[in-house]
Amino acid sequence: MAKSQPVYIRKGEKVMKAIQDIGYRHSNWQVFQDFIALSAISISNTVDWNNAAERETEYSEIIKRYNEEERLKLAQALRVLIDEMTQEAENGGPYDILGSVFHGLELHNKYKGQFFTPFHVCKFMGEVTLGDPVNEEIYGKDYISVCEPCVGSGALVLGFASAMHGRGMNYQRELCVTACDIDIKCVHMAYLQLGLFGIPAKIIHGNSLTGEVWSEWYTPMYMIQGWAFKERRTMQDIANAQKIKVAEQTIQPPIEELLNIRELENGQLRLF
Repeated sequence: MAKSQPVYIRKGEKVMKAIQDIGYRHSNWQVFQDFIALSAISISNTVDWNNAAERETEYSEIIKRYNEEERLKLAQALRVLIDEMTQEAENGGPYDILGSVFHGLELHNKYKGQFFTPFHVCKFMGEVTLGDPVNEEIYGKDYISVCEPCVGSGALVLGFASAMHGRGMNYQRELCVTACDIDIKCVHMAYLQLGLFGIPAKIIHGNSLTGEVWSEWYTPMYMIQGWAFKERRTMQDIANAQKIKVAEQTIQPPIEELLNIRELENGQLRLF
């Protein structure tokens, strides 16, 4: 009996099917991992010539695993992903399609029990951050600078960009992202999605706790719009963002404030 698809999988079904068409010989996990690496390298090498030679060598090593028919299907899978992202961008705005694919293929069970934040939660967090109306501190600036110390599939950034889209803001020109992840798979996923949605971003493969940097990935919009000269954020900025995030998680308001408990004149407690 076939397994039912998780209810939170809404997008990326065509991408999943394209990967499953190749996975019969290699496993879905291997194909997904290679697909995002090959796609990320292909995009990076069009704008980042300093790292192109090294990444082209990596590309050649990966593609050797596949025969001619499978290579064609990998290219078709990228086309399917681009088509789906284009539809999302034209309608509701950016969406974490690869996160949906990752869970839809049940790769979270294969890879260290890794889970990505559901996209509706990410978008809600973006809406709260922007405020209603848009936070004056954000709206008064030429652009919004975002630091993400543990980017994963890029879902939180995409949720924020989607919230900007819903407010009529141009996330391709008014947003610049510096993000990091220790897992190269996540770096490829985030780079691929932010790059294809046209978000200016520098994705660092490194450790935001130790400050180690192994590689940097620049999206096409980051290079084309000259953000390397305008936005000079480094791993230290990522580390600072990580400290702030940890502090926010550690310092919690009293339970009375969290639940908004009020005492009425008769001594009775009331929520909200």
